[in-house]
This record gives sequence, C-alpha cells and structure tokens, in this order.
Amino acid sequence: MKRTWMLAAAGVVVAGSAFAGPPEPSEVVFEDGAVSNSLSGVPGDPENGRQIMNKGAGNCIACHEVTALSDLPFHGEIGPMLDGAADRWTEAELRGIVANAKIMFPESMMPSFYKNDGYIRPGDAYSGKAPDGLLGPLLTAQEIEDVVAFLMTLKEE
Repeated sequence: MKRTWMLAAAGVVVAGSAFAGPPEPSEVVFEDGAVSNSLSGVPGDPENGRQIMNKGAGNCIACHEVTALSDLPFHGEIGPMLDGAADRWTEAELRGIVANAKIMFPESMMPSFYKNDGYIRPGDAYSGKAPDGLLGPLLTAQEIEDVVAFLMTLKEE
C-alpha cells in the first residue's frame, strides 16, 4: 500500500511538471543577463527562428545584418552584425539577450521580446489610451527558443 501511494504521488509530480507550461516573463531567472533554462522546455526550431528573424514581432533584421539571411532585403545597421553570434555568446546568453537585452546591455535599444510589465508609457494599440492589465510579450517562449536555435547556427566560417 505504501509503495503504491509513493508511485501515485511521483506520477502526480511528473504529470504536474509536464503541464506546467512556460514561465511568465516576470518569473524568468537571469544570471548576469543569461537565462540558463529553456523557456519552453522544447528544443528550438532553427527554421522557424529564421522566419521570426525576418517577419512579425521578431523582425531582427530591421536592426541587425545577418549574412545567412542575405536573400532578404533591408538589413539594419543599428545593432551588431549577428554573423558568428554562436561563437561570441553561449546559448544561455543568447536566450537572455533575446528575452530582454536590457538586462545584459542596459543601454540597448533592442526591444525586450519576453517581458510584460515595467514599461514606462505603454499604449493600447493606437488608441492613445493606457492598456488594461499586463501586456503580452512580443514573442512566445517557444519563439524565443526558435530564434536562439537559429542564432546558434551562426558560427564564424
């Protein structure tokens, strides 16, 4: 009976952690700007990360040049070139930079892609009114992991 109870309790703990979901942006633990643990618990998809770098809320090439994305027009020059990013930063550092670059680089102009509070003057779309409640992050936890997986492919030649 005792053994059955312990197995059942262990099953509940495992099942509970499997369905816990990604941490809220305010729960992410940064260590010197780096985030050691995956935000989603699922490996990133570099091909989807490539797409996020180009379109939508990511649009990283608006500020960064990336030779691996040379087939896409209009690369920016505001941020550093991302060629060799995987050689300059660890996966944990890249995850921290993409999630909230301002923690590692306080003067960065880069948006915080996994943040939902602490903004100075957020607006509700284009209404000119303050939003009700917390804002959603610009990228999901899995999208952060996908971008990091793509950045990890950018090694010096």
